[in-house]
Amino acid sequence: MSITIFEVELEPGKGTPYHPDANDRTMLANIASIELPPITQSLTEWLKSLPDEELNRLGLVRTMIDEREFYPRIVLGEFLQTQFRALVAIGLANGHEILVRSGHRVTDLRLQPEDVALTAQTMVGDQKDYAFDHVVMATGHNWPERTEVKPGYFVSPWPAGDLKAIAPGPVGILGTSLSAIDALMTVSTAHGVFFRDEAGQLQYAPSAGSEDLHVTMMSRKGLLPEADFYCDYPYRPLTFCTPAAVADAIALGSSTLLDRTFDLFARELTACDPEYAAHISLSSLNADNFADAYFADRDRSDPFTWAARNLAEAEHNKRSRTVVEWRYAILRMHEVIAQIVPHLDADDLKRFGKKLKTIFIDDYATVPHLSIERMLALHRAGKLDILRLGPRYKLDTDSVITGARVSVEDREVWFGAFIDATGQSSLSVRDLPFPGLRSQGVVEAAQTLTSSGRGDLGDPTYKSTGGLELDAQFRPVVTAPLCRNLYCAAIPFLLHKMPFVQGITSAKEIGDIVSRTIKGDATGEPTSLILVSA
Repeated sequence: MSITIFEVELEPGKGTPYHPDANDRTMLANIASIELPPITQSLTEWLKSLPDEELNRLGLVRTMIDEREFYPRIVLGEFLQTQFRALVAIGLANGHEILVRSGHRVTDLRLQPEDVALTAQTMVGDQKDYAFDHVVMATGHNWPERTEVKPGYFVSPWPAGDLKAIAPGPVGILGTSLSAIDALMTVSTAHGVFFRDEAGQLQYAPSAGSEDLHVTMMSRKGLLPEADFYCDYPYRPLTFCTPAAVADAIALGSSTLLDRTFDLFARELTACDPEYAAHISLSSLNADNFADAYFADRDRSDPFTWAARNLAEAEHNKRSRTVVEWRYAILRMHEVIAQIVPHLDADDLKRFGKKLKTIFIDDYATVPHLSIERMLALHRAGKLDILRLGPRYKLDTDSVITGARVSVEDREVWFGAFIDATGQSSLSVRDLPFPGLRSQGVVEAAQTLTSSGRGDLGDPTYKSTGGLELDAQFRPVVTAPLCRNLYCAAIPFLLHKMPFVQGITSAKEIGDIVSRTIKGDATGEPTSLILVSA
């Protein structure tokens, strides 16, 4: 094969979520080495192979290297870059031609009858046209060119360096999950330091002149994420909510699919943890109100009190290798139940997104223990509060000179700096960054069966619901007589029908499917392949 990789950065392989130009050293990844699919070696193996001076540069201690440990994002970036270089070396050794074009931004794509046309621009503005047999869009997260779109209002927590200029004062962060914690760590470490006291408890001390710093994190529920919990890995097999059982449910059709799948979910959860099932009265719940019961105990508690108690439990369970069975059951089921999402009708897709999806995201998006410790330290220092927004809050950026004003019921709060840290949103056809592909009009938004299912003539009726309409090999469905070998492995365009697809493990699974498809096509003459990476 002849493989060309276009990368806009000058350092290929690190990736936006792990690049030092975009991330602060305090930002922690929430995926442990044991969960990372090995490439040429595991993260733990790579770390143990480094000399002490390299570990010191990365801020790591050899004795703390563990397959269940969490590391700064930039550490994962260095690891992924070494793996990328190793893969290139292996490919070259096996006789393939591999060209890595760093500092190249792909500005356009067009489907042609026999191949895919591509236009790329270098950092100095030179432009060149190419054509390839296969093109893979691996453009990752989509962040705006400018983070601070008006004075004091940031539409993203990245690049982290932009947030360091925020002056001490009232700072608002929209979101309470990992992206919001990233923003919080960047701002807080720009104006103070974390340290451990004589008792070993983490504390925070503001720098001189930064006493006015106060951060408010906010979300609709006003809840903090829970601490990463210990579980058996690889996952234990499920008994009732199995891939085969969910496949059978899908085969029966879209009508009542969500409710039939919830029955499998409830049976599994009851079998795994009958005490928890009784505590939340699971037998009386359904797909629409299970989330209310799941969050009920946390809703009634102060978020920092709950966080401290949950952290203590998680730390104890990690030391004793104790599995909380209900949490583990939900974690194992989320990827299985995700298989129904492309098959839900429009009403059930909306029901799923509003309620049941939230509990899966809360369960798998737990955060490193150190992240919880840091938030508790900031709260004790009087530097951090949580604001519960509810469903009818208003965000005003127009009537203020800097930052934003938030209105919650009869209360208004002004923030001199405001950061939207709600993470990557789902993208659709209109968001494709390639004008030629958009103008061709051959790539469509994903189609979802309407709840009625049939039109006046008895034919199935569908509606566009975002994302891209893709086949099982992640190729946009194209009915025109054009090359079909364009693959969408770009996460934002998959989120609508693959709600849990974010993360390195998902990237690996998508890569496996795409690469097998390309290899299957390359049984004759040599095939050219392009990887478009942002």
